[in-house]
Amino acid sequence: MDVLERIDQQVKNNPVVIYMKGTPTFPSCGFSSRAAAALQQTGVEFAYVNILEDMEVFQNLPQYADWPTFPQVYVDGELIGGCDITLELHQSGELQKMMETATAKKEGDS
Repeated sequence: MDVLERIDQQVKNNPVVIYMKGTPTFPSCGFSSRAAAALQQTGVEFAYVNILEDMEVFQNLPQYADWPTFPQVYVDGELIGGCDITLELHQSGELQKMMETATAKKEGDS
């Protein structure tokens, strides 16, 4: 499977996914750490991909949604942005709503 197809499946098969350096438990950069912490604080489950362990994803993800930096957070199949946007959405309470809606929608599809 082509790497862009694999990324597309990850984005579409998970209500919420973060592409980050490291893991939510052991992030490898401050931006990934802050974005993952915001997701964790919602209490809603989310998937993650450690781009440092998958060089194909690391090299190709920027062209998938035309977003050059990491982390990248996708909710309901759409890129919401990186660290700053994720933190802004979290502080406004919008991130929680988006994640809950995407998760409920996915569970309804099952």
